[in-house]
Formats: sequence, C-alpha cells, structure tokens
Amino acid sequence: MLPAFQLSCSDMVTKWKKLSVGGSCELDVWPYLENLTGDVISRTAFGSSYEEGRRIFQLQKERTHLASQVTMSVYIPGWRFLSTKMNRRMKKISKEVYALLRGIINKREKAMKAGKTANSEDLLGILMESNFREIQEHQNNKKIGMSAKDVIEECKLFYLAGQETTSVLLLWTMLLLSEHPNWQACAREEVLQVTMIFHEVLRLYPLVAMLNRAVYKDTQVGDMYFPARVQVALPTILVHHDHEIWGDNAKGFDPERFAEGILKATKTSSACIGQNFAMMEAKIALAMILQHFSFELSPSYAHAPFNILTMQPQYGVHLILRGLQC
Repeated sequence: MLPAFQLSCSDMVTKWKKLSVGGSCELDVWPYLENLTGDVISRTAFGSSYEEGRRIFQLQKERTHLASQVTMSVYIPGWRFLSTKMNRRMKKISKEVYALLRGIINKREKAMKAGKTANSEDLLGILMESNFREIQEHQNNKKIGMSAKDVIEECKLFYLAGQETTSVLLLWTMLLLSEHPNWQACAREEVLQVTMIFHEVLRLYPLVAMLNRAVYKDTQVGDMYFPARVQVALPTILVHHDHEIWGDNAKGFDPERFAEGILKATKTSSACIGQNFAMMEAKIALAMILQHFSFELSPSYAHAPFNILTMQPQYGVHLILRGLQC
C-alpha cells in the first residue's frame, strides 16, 4: 500500500508546486488534505475499481457536509423523517453509494466464483477473500461470515475512519508546525521527531472530543458506582488539557513530552484497527510536504475548531507555503 500513499501525496505536492511557482502562495490546505486522504483510501480500498471509489468518496464527503449542517441546527424530534430538500438529498446519496458499492462487490464475487482472486492487494479484496474462504470452510453456509450488506457497511467505514481522521491529523499538525517553526525544522531534519509531533498534536486536538461507553452490568470503579444500562461520557479533550496530568504547560505545544512514550487512541478490544495504517499514511504525507515546502500561518486564518464527528476547522486553515530547493 506504500506506493498508493506515495502516488497520492506526490499528486498533491505537484499541485502545490504549480500554485507556488512564484516562490510562495497562500491557500487553505484543508480541502487538499481531504482530497489527499480520500484519494489514498480510494486506491488502497478499491484498487482496480479506483474511479468508482473516487465517486463514493465525493458522495460521502457531501453527506458529511450535510450532516454537519444538521448538527449545527436546532434539534427538532422527527425532523429527519420529513421530506425536506436536505433529507431527500441525503437519502439519494445513500442509495447511490449503496448501488456503487454493490456493483463493485458483485464484480468481485463473480470473479471469485469463477476461480479468480478478488485482488488481495486492496482492502476490499482482502476482506472479500477472507470472507469467501470462511464461508467455503463451513460448506458454503452463508449464515457464517459477512453478508453483502455487512461488506458494504465495512466499505463505508473505510471512508469514515480512513479518510477523515487522517486528514484532520495532518491539518492540525501543519497548523501547529506553522506556529512553531523550530519544530518544523526538527521534523524536516530528523524523521524520528515526526512521531513525537503527531502524538502531541493528537493530545492537543484529539480526533474525537468525547468518548461514550455503555455500562452493561453494575460496575464499581474506585468510589464511583455505575448501574447497568447507563451511558458514560469521557470528555477526551478535557483529559488531554488537564494541568494535573500534563503539568503547567498542558495547553502548550511540547512534543518532547512524548520522547519516551506514546499516546494511545484507546487501549481496549475496540481500539481502532486502522490506526497503524493512518499513522503510516500521515508520516509519508508530512515527510513529503516538509521535503518540498516550508509554511507559516496566514494573517487571514481564523481559529475556530468545532466538533462534528471529528475536530475540524470551521473556516479552514490558511497557510503561506514557500517552495524549497530539494
């Protein structure tokens, strides 16, 4: 999958070079990073079905934008069932995404039944071949393994988890490095610094601001008692900014605090299985950006993080990019 990472990053860097042909340029890096990670997940998830993958990404991106408008509006019970323009569009997007994914999956299933592989070099192929083998091992019992609908839902998850989280991580990393040029130089000179920087970025701007868990049985944690069937909310962002945990400079950018440790996303059985994928993609992207550009915060930038599914910039992130002599 590394060639897919490199190819997608190279395409973005080439676009930025054209824009900064005069030596420098100002741009909002947010849509470019969204397109970058969408391009990567399209290549790695669907491989030969890349063009269909890109269309699915575009639709999912539009759906996320519509969902963000809903979250910022006043909640009215039952509103989602009304035939409003937005609700009709969201339903139409869902149907088109389902049809595209179903078409890709049907092609792969026919190929496997004909004795061909499902292209195990992409995520969909790996998923389908594993599922196909499991069904065969149980005498073609389709109750074992994943249904086509399950596979479609997994493909949707590829986009949600694989595209948005990585683009947000890269976005806040570029923002903080633009404000701390000394760390930008360190990352450019020594790639090992990048891991510490990413962990500190995730501490200051956690991908998910709030974690929710359901208590399935009566539980005692220290002096606290949680009865079964209650919801427990953990405000991640408050924990990550707590002075008692991180010291007096809890709100400051200090990657050295992770020189000998790491920040786990969640250390549970439900921890994200794609975090290594995302971190590898982010490291390759940042390394290529730092190799070709230096950047600083634009005076037109307005700092307004807000939470939808992930922590996003309400008005984008405007940076001034300057090309470097490689």
